[in-house]
Amino acid sequence: MPVNGFSVGRDVSLSIVTASGPLRLSLITGFSAKPNTKDQPIKGMDGVTRHLRFPDGWSGSFDVERQDSTVDDYFAQLEANYYAGQNEAPATITETITEPNGSVTQYRYTGVLLKLDDAGSWTGDASVKQRLSFIASRKLKLA
Repeated sequence: MPVNGFSVGRDVSLSIVTASGPLRLSLITGFSAKPNTKDQPIKGMDGVTRHLRFPDGWSGSFDVERQDSTVDDYFAQLEANYYAGQNEAPATITETITEPNGSVTQYRYTGVLLKLDDAGSWTGDASVKQRLSFIASRKLKLA
């Protein structure tokens, strides 16, 4: 639900689908994504530098409040699969955004590789925060 004509965090929902099925993260408190590019400067004999930009995938992260063992179990299974010589298939992330005008925009990140950056710190009077990052081959507009 947009606020005063602006997109806010509650306007987005995320769905992660892995080779073993949906990965349902307990409580996502943050999500970010950015395009990766490679730039190439070309200096002409006229002394003017021109620039080329090449798309090079996407990257981003999820901040999660730990409410169950879902994240830990997923990455423990990936590690076990690796040592058993099994191939890791890519995942997909679907991002659905309710726009301020009420319309819905949807994107899909393909060729996704998830990484557990921080499994969390366990302290007395605090929740356990986990952080996942991802890299993706493409971001495609669905709707």
